[in-house]
Amino acid sequence: MFTGIVSDIGTIVAATPTPAGREFVVRSVYTDLTAGESIACDGVCLTVRESGAGTFTVAAVTTTLERTTLGAWTAGRRINTERSMALGDRLGGHLVAGHVDTVADVTRVAAYGDALLVDLALGAEWTPLMVPHGSIAVNGVSLTVNELLDGGVQVSLIEYTLRHTMLGDLRAGDRVNVEADLVGKYVQRLAAPHLPSTIYHLPSA
Repeated sequence: MFTGIVSDIGTIVAATPTPAGREFVVRSVYTDLTAGESIACDGVCLTVRESGAGTFTVAAVTTTLERTTLGAWTAGRRINTERSMALGDRLGGHLVAGHVDTVADVTRVAAYGDALLVDLALGAEWTPLMVPHGSIAVNGVSLTVNELLDGGVQVSLIEYTLRHTMLGDLRAGDRVNVEADLVGKYVQRLAAPHLPSTIYHLPSA
């Protein structure tokens, strides 16, 4: 489990195809990662296979590559990383599982004062889970839904987020990993049998 508060920006130093998918070596400031530990890489929960002096290795199976942006990762890419939270930690963002729901297209990026407004196009099955000022994770960063759009949402990136994550580099046409609010998904699942199917559609993945 994660909170969506990025603790380091890692750099992919190697991306190697494997029979099961791809393996990534990431340069990072973490010095005490252990094999089997969960780590979020651009919002995707992966397992540390091994770690060394300033690097760690993770692997993604084919299904993960198909459902996230990881299939396009190459050496040199910089990614948001977060270690899993320990019981008793402060929950600075919101509950993030690291299980990406969908990949969204960035349709517009515009400056607004000292913030950056980013519009994301989402599939129709995900928009019912979005509420104004609710939580959303974009590339592993806990954000607030600034506005609901026709077929998507808008998020606002504050100056701190721009300095401490890679979201400030987003441009129209980019693709991002999106995880809807975990609590909202459980509420939808529980409420769905009692509401018209035209209002709440349960995603199959």
